[in-house]
Amino acid sequence: MSVSIGIVGLPNVGKSTLFNALTNNNILAANYPFATIEPNTGIVPIPDPRLDALAKLYNSKKIIPATVKFTDIAGLVAGASKGEGLGNQFLSHIRECAAIVQVVRGFTDPNVVHVDNTHNPANDIDVINTELVLADLQTLDKVLPRLQKEARTNPKLKPQLDILKEVQAILDAGKPLYSDEGLRLEVIGYRELQLLTAKPIIYLFNVDEDSLSNAAVQTKLAQMVLPNAALFVNAKLEDELRSLDEAERTEMLAEYGVQESGLVQLIHAAYETLGLQSYLTAGEKEVRAWTIKKGATAPQAAGVIHGDFERGFIAADVVDYQDLIAAGSLAAARAVGKVRTEGKTYVMQPGDVVEFKFNV
Repeated sequence: MSVSIGIVGLPNVGKSTLFNALTNNNILAANYPFATIEPNTGIVPIPDPRLDALAKLYNSKKIIPATVKFTDIAGLVAGASKGEGLGNQFLSHIRECAAIVQVVRGFTDPNVVHVDNTHNPANDIDVINTELVLADLQTLDKVLPRLQKEARTNPKLKPQLDILKEVQAILDAGKPLYSDEGLRLEVIGYRELQLLTAKPIIYLFNVDEDSLSNAAVQTKLAQMVLPNAALFVNAKLEDELRSLDEAERTEMLAEYGVQESGLVQLIHAAYETLGLQSYLTAGEKEVRAWTIKKGATAPQAAGVIHGDFERGFIAADVVDYQDLIAAGSLAAARAVGKVRTEGKTYVMQPGDVVEFKFNV
């Protein structure tokens, strides 16, 4: 499975510059609203040094990392839910994403036009959240009358109706669904609704270079959003990093007091927010990382490779990555009892290197 993330925000907050940096792309990043009209999509390999180590161990011909799909959605403006700035079209693109990254302008630059001529991150966040809330209310306005009618003759629909009425009350109060985690998780089950504010959200503050290591500035900005949902990057720095090799990137990040690039930070945050992890397969043909839900069983993990693997699952030979590297080969790891045979109830762990046994 590929993780799908929509990048949203007001015009001129650095979305397209950031998208270019994350995806090593070259879309137009201009100093005026709506430089991006159609959504741009980039598939990004997830950096994973374990794959290189396994490829050396197995003398593999190919390395296939897990991927993230980023979609740069054109800048939203106040009134987007009513069609302002082609808003309805832009909002429809967000529905297709598993998570939302809201890029917030955390820098001041008189040379970069702001859509309402003021720099106020809290207000910018409110504008985007309000448009997502209004879009969700429009969705419920279409669904609730039909559901109320059907619930009169089918009592089994009443629990769903009650939940959606709770959702409507929160949205009517101007609050996005992610302000109530319990209710948000209940609504996720109603996939057909595709409520925008039920999607996990990460706030990515595009700050100036000085603020990258300024804890006071970051704390102030983080207080504007959900706990543990804020990341801080400098889009211009990220754009510069993509032209450097690994050693040069590490050195430049260190100069700014940053340990990981914005891409790596965002991927870690997205995996955590979406409840994801990866496991590994390895052999002479290829080494590969596979993305699964946390808590997935061995048959479910096998199904990510192919549905037949899940249906015909027999067992899984599992070795922890660190144990495998320490042993030096799969045979050596097996000889010291580090390779286990797990059954259908085994819950996958992030460090698992797996070979599935199946019968189809």
